[in-house]
Amino acid sequence: MEGSGPDSLLLLFIQYLQIEKNASSLTISNYKKDILAFKEFMEQHAIEEYAAVSYVHVRSYLSLLAQQSYARRSIARKLSALRSFYRFLLREELVDQNPFKMVSTPKLDKRLPNFLYPKEVEMLIALADVSTPLGARDRAMLEILYGSGIRVSELVGLTTKSIDASIGTALVFGKGAKERYVPLGSYAIESYRTYVEKFRPVLAKEKKTNALFLNIRGEALTDRSVRRMINKYVDRASEMLKVSPHTFRHTFATHLLDNGADLRSVQEMLGHSSISSTQIYTHVTRERLRLVYNQAHPRA
Repeated sequence: MEGSGPDSLLLLFIQYLQIEKNASSLTISNYKKDILAFKEFMEQHAIEEYAAVSYVHVRSYLSLLAQQSYARRSIARKLSALRSFYRFLLREELVDQNPFKMVSTPKLDKRLPNFLYPKEVEMLIALADVSTPLGARDRAMLEILYGSGIRVSELVGLTTKSIDASIGTALVFGKGAKERYVPLGSYAIESYRTYVEKFRPVLAKEKKTNALFLNIRGEALTDRSVRRMINKYVDRASEMLKVSPHTFRHTFATHLLDNGADLRSVQEMLGHSSISSTQIYTHVTRERLRLVYNQAHPRA
């Protein structure tokens, strides 16, 4: 096949991820990095095309990753990327088999997500100075992150038309461009209104943008900007708090389940395609119950 060299096939796969799968830029970047790393392994072993890769080569590659002390989670991610790549090549009839289908993914330990207690959430949010444009913006972002459980990528993707304050909902676009409505609490709505009505016009200046959250130059915020903002408040609050934007998502889910919300509803609000992704939070609540029991029961 003309133009079927390794580089051109990788380019075709990236186009497939962008157009058909509507994958995020982070997913595409990770897949590309993992496939290029395997391509380097192929070159070192004189394997000239993807169709020539066998199960033996895959086992050799996994052995090399283990020797290089890659974590199980990193190896699992690389396997996932390469399996997806070969599924695409099979679909396009560019290879005869998927050698990565023959190896099992390393078993991963379930990592309990980090979350904050209600008083810690209140302490963090209260640090934002709502008398300033940036402080009011930060308060609104923190309240929305905690009040809705949306991802930071979904937060920075909000536009001026995403939130319906009258009924307290936000329309967000999740992974794979799936859209969903999420409820917002009264605190989030109040902070949102203060920011939009009083301070967003100050940040926007004369710029024409429909992004909801803006920086001091009137431009849309990035994921990295939100992380820096949260780290700023964490540094001021306590060195003991380990918080990322995703921590607010974990906290949102944990607090809902702690207070009786059903798992299916939490799954819907988080935008998880599978309930197994949501079930990790039941482990968190069980851990918390065990902690309470051990502290409170005389014969624990």
